[in-house]
Amino acid sequence: MTVDTADIIQLYPAAIVKTGVGDETTQVSLEWLEIESRGRVELEGFGIFVHLKDGEKHSFLFKSKEEMDDAIARIASQFKC
Repeated sequence: MTVDTADIIQLYPAAIVKTGVGDETTQVSLEWLEIESRGRVELEGFGIFVHLKDGEKHSFLFKSKEEMDDAIARIASQFKC
């Protein structure tokens, strides 16, 4: 996938947890997971979420935080600073 960075309106990592309703999941911030959850939620995985100006949304899902962190590093290396 190739995206013009000018088209990105939101790009963020998050944890994915079960809501307690069937197989439903939701996103929570990594900070909340580490500080507030205190083991009260069932962790499903992690993701990088991209929202574009045209309303399109993309999710890149990972089983572990380490896998997600590796992907973030690869994405960051492609930005020209």
